[in-house]
Amino acid sequence: MLHLTAGRVAGLLSRRGVAAFSSSGVKMASHGHGGVTEQTDMSVPLYWDRLDTPLPDRPYKDTLSAADKSLKQKEKGPWNSLSKEEKLALYRIMFNETYAEMKKPTGEWKTVLGGIFFFIGFTGLVVLWQRYYVYPPHPRTLDDEWQAMQVKRMLDMRVNPVEGFSAKWDYEKGQWK
Repeated sequence: MLHLTAGRVAGLLSRRGVAAFSSSGVKMASHGHGGVTEQTDMSVPLYWDRLDTPLPDRPYKDTLSAADKSLKQKEKGPWNSLSKEEKLALYRIMFNETYAEMKKPTGEWKTVLGGIFFFIGFTGLVVLWQRYYVYPPHPRTLDDEWQAMQVKRMLDMRVNPVEGFSAKWDYEKGQWK
């Protein structure tokens, strides 16, 4: 059994506290990504492509290149002068995916179904293993021969002869009614 003195416990805790506030502790806390990871500010509007929300809170691209800025200026004019590629580029500034791209099947159902079948199969193997190696053999009272002898014994004793088991047996013919 490990016995720690109060001084040893205090020493361990103080070293941990120093490591948590040092730069190496910050790197360790961020899983070695070279520093503090950037967190998303959840108070500002976010962008996501969703079928039920056709207009997100903000455009897809926040920072525009020089070509995107000139295209945005051209957007303010008549749209008949824009080519199909320019209209598509303007769309991609505002949105990441089209409705057709969002509705495109992903094939994720195959992974889910495969996982379900895997776990059902694994469970079946566990049950089979338990049947052979864990549970005891069936008692002899479940054998067909034993049950036939039990039925014959109950008929010989005339168990519940009015409305029950023996009432359904014809004793003269030796068969079920």
